[in-house]
Amino acid sequence: MAEQVDTLSKYGQSFQAKVISALLTDVRMMDTLCEIIDKKFFESDANKWIVQEIKDYYDEYKKEPTLDVFKGQVSKLDNPSLKKSVVEQLKTVYTQIGQDDFEYVKNEFTSFCINQNMKNVILQSVDLLKSGNYDRIKDLVDKAMKVGVESDLGMDYLLDFEERFSETGRLTVATGWDCVDDLMGGGLGPGELGVVVAPSGVGKSWMLACLGAAAVRAGKTVVHYTLELSQHYVGLRYDTVFTHIPSVNLKEKKDEVYGKLKRLPGKLKVKYYPPKGASSKTIQAHLEKMIAAGNKPDLIIVDYADLLLSHSNKTDSTYAEQGGVYIDLRGMSGELQIPIWTASQTNRSAIDSEVIEADKIADSYAKVMNADFIMSLSRKAKDKINNTARVHIMKNRFGSDGLTFPSKMDTNTGTIEVYAASSSDGIIASKESASGAEMEKQMLHKKYLDTMPGAKPAQVSGLG
Repeated sequence: MAEQVDTLSKYGQSFQAKVISALLTDVRMMDTLCEIIDKKFFESDANKWIVQEIKDYYDEYKKEPTLDVFKGQVSKLDNPSLKKSVVEQLKTVYTQIGQDDFEYVKNEFTSFCINQNMKNVILQSVDLLKSGNYDRIKDLVDKAMKVGVESDLGMDYLLDFEERFSETGRLTVATGWDCVDDLMGGGLGPGELGVVVAPSGVGKSWMLACLGAAAVRAGKTVVHYTLELSQHYVGLRYDTVFTHIPSVNLKEKKDEVYGKLKRLPGKLKVKYYPPKGASSKTIQAHLEKMIAAGNKPDLIIVDYADLLLSHSNKTDSTYAEQGGVYIDLRGMSGELQIPIWTASQTNRSAIDSEVIEADKIADSYAKVMNADFIMSLSRKAKDKINNTARVHIMKNRFGSDGLTFPSKMDTNTGTIEVYAASSSDGIIASKESASGAEMEKQMLHKKYLDTMPGAKPAQVSGLG
């Protein structure tokens, strides 16, 4: 390590400018390095900004940006100091183009990445040393030294036969609903994206909270990102889910609530970002800080993806329509190896649907393409009367789909139960849903009669 530290100053501002020049003139280099290049390897804010622009442009167009592209992006900068330094640095970068040492720069690039990573490790190690977290320091050093090294050469189909059938092959986080977990092969696994689909006001957020609560009850660490409700409100919602005490009674039963919460085997962190105030990159940066501190979560919940901001150069609406946010979330799940649950809004036609299918998803069918598992939640007026619902398995990479499960859902006590249709509880829930349909019919009939001119109470007295 001492030898490594001695070479940390080798790749200064001049070398970094040459790296950027190489990226701008050789798209094949970008093809090779796009997975490992990171703006944090560059020391100045100007270089960081330029590298990020190159990456974003390449991700979208698969080619390097031109000088005209840079001029357009620079004009959008609000920070005068940054704008000035970017302009000066671009002049330096473009003067490097055509020099004879490009091959040297390319050959040294991996070493450059390792060295820059080592600098970051040294800075992070100060606090870790104070806390005595030597294992974490070792992990960071090992990771830094492996930058640019392809360690996974793929699966040997025959030699890795047993691994495909081992219990540790896919480490899932269960939903807590046995019939759903059975279909999913145990739950949602690392690198996988699950989506709950429902109309507004039906219970998407409640369902996500129940998924998070099930993981905490199983001893897992969960991070719940909320982009709609405040941290305080989401916390109260989890209080209800964990204790089944209605939110209106939580304050008066505070001691009872705390007594139940402190016995939970897992951990929960709730983080708020305003709607369209955070992108998947914002969330990933927050997660990487947690991981660096030794607090890697087992499950991520994003409530909900439609409210995330695009980090693309495209407009938010266009990006959302193409399912880009969902691509980002699934990519993040794969990179961090943490399963992610999120939710999506349906279009208006789904409100009266008995069972919600894929064609009811708002804005983009591409969302379906990027998710590993999608289940819809449907609750008509009759269901809210009788605390019933239907959970429909819309997509399932892990097994069967197209199945609908009768459910009980009481948002007052934070209770959601999903049953196999043939089970005794499932049969009861289906019957209760049917009775709710009759009650709904009576209510609508009464409402209609009440609007009739000259209607009298006696005319509707037999409906109750």
